[in-house]
Amino acid sequence: MSAHCQLTGSKPGFGNNISHSRRRTSRRFDPNVQRKRYWLPGEGRYVRLTLSARAIKTVDSIGIEAAVARIRARGGKV
Repeated sequence: MSAHCQLTGSKPGFGNNISHSRRRTSRRFDPNVQRKRYWLPGEGRYVRLTLSARAIKTVDSIGIEAAVARIRARGGKV
């Protein structure tokens, strides 16, 4: 699963692990991405979305129809 949110577009950030001796090694900050299935009443089918935890709360707030409209406006496939 790609660590990429379909609704918010959040992707991994990159940085460094810094040890006690201040030696730097590369690391990656992944967003909290989950696969979630929603019923889309307008199309009469289920859709499976890859969403961050923040985006799941957004879907609960604005509704699945508006969220799918936003994903499609960004050029995403649902």
